[in-house]
Amino acid sequence: MDSRRARIEQTRAAASTTLSAVTVSFSLSPQQEQLKAVARQFAEAHLRDLAEAVRNEPDPARRADLARPAFAKAVEAGFLKGLIPAPFGGAAGSGVDAAILIEEWASHSPDFVISMAGPLIALVPVYQAGTPEQIQRFVAPFLADTGTPVAAMAYSEPAGSANFDAPPPAEGTRTTAVPDGDDYVVNGDKAWASHLPGWDGDGPDIMTIVCRAPGGVSLVVAEREHLAGHIEVKKLYDLPGLRGCLTAHVQLYDVRVPRTNLLGAEGQGVELTRNAFIGSGASIGTFAVAAMRQAFDVAYRFATTERRGGAVPIIEHQAVADVLANAKARIEAVRLLSWRALDAALSGDPQGLEWALHSKVFGSETAVQVINDLVQVVGVSAYDTDFPLLRHLHEALAYPVIEGSNIGVRRRQMQALLTSDGYNPLAASGMA
Repeated sequence: MDSRRARIEQTRAAASTTLSAVTVSFSLSPQQEQLKAVARQFAEAHLRDLAEAVRNEPDPARRADLARPAFAKAVEAGFLKGLIPAPFGGAAGSGVDAAILIEEWASHSPDFVISMAGPLIALVPVYQAGTPEQIQRFVAPFLADTGTPVAAMAYSEPAGSANFDAPPPAEGTRTTAVPDGDDYVVNGDKAWASHLPGWDGDGPDIMTIVCRAPGGVSLVVAEREHLAGHIEVKKLYDLPGLRGCLTAHVQLYDVRVPRTNLLGAEGQGVELTRNAFIGSGASIGTFAVAAMRQAFDVAYRFATTERRGGAVPIIEHQAVADVLANAKARIEAVRLLSWRALDAALSGDPQGLEWALHSKVFGSETAVQVINDLVQVVGVSAYDTDFPLLRHLHEALAYPVIEGSNIGVRRRQMQALLTSDGYNPLAASGMA
């Protein structure tokens, strides 16, 4: 009997060991709970009032400048350094860590997060193709403990960039980099990326420019000293949502950039540019969650307290409860999807692109659907700009079209994956 009991215990122990080796936990670790608390505290202390001030400021330039004090506080607290991977001197954690931070901050001020997160895109090509000297020089401003350093990925152009890689006779990328001695002379128009003009119109600390060099589409990094006096702001966009983003159309004219600032080789720009937007695409799912989370809170509180002339709160009506239940399920689904996508994108998972595309497309389009449904729960009162719901719909409407529009870029990328040789539908999930 004792030997049989011993065998049973051994079997249970072996099974427990096996299960623990393959279990996927969706619970936050103590460190992640701490990150959530610190991020939420910062957002409530610095971003809540900032968002209100931004909503009340009509001028796009002044709106963007309102964020600068909070930006400096974030740098001092080490949050900017937390965007830089550890191998390059930063303190970035996992993809789930990034999702936690983004959701907490974007719930109050998504435009602040987008403005601060420029290095997440602009520096990716530096990490992938930069020389050790380039990495040290271009990353250094973002390891600071003071100041308000900003970076921009100068990819989009005013006439569109969905076909930036198209060869002649198509226009493709119109911005040019012409060799002249030890320099490239860069000319062209760029648009939409946050902080293209920098804080003062003389450019960001670094600008990674997608341009057409003699060898094809390439990336060169212009530093502030190269941009100052050679960048003209043609237009500041006045956006209905994400109003605190300094989003502009700028003209680069005769910007002299040392040829030693070329990333990789001429003609390598297409691959590097696409890779730069994998992580940002994955993050859009989390931005979508933040908008849905806030909109759901407004609609849920309305449904549980408002009777609208009836005998009971409107949540007692099945139609209202059904909309709220469906919205909540979709929020949770997109949250977990974006966690997985950011984890894959930031860890270098070979399936990272597919996860990022799902998070970008499904997350952004779900947010528009969910928040529109929540508007209908509230009814016509939600159409008043003083009611705190339309602002989240305006945010959500941006997400299908920024960071590579869903139709022009992201769905085409997904089509390319689906039609590629050897595509396995189970590979991304690990079930292949």
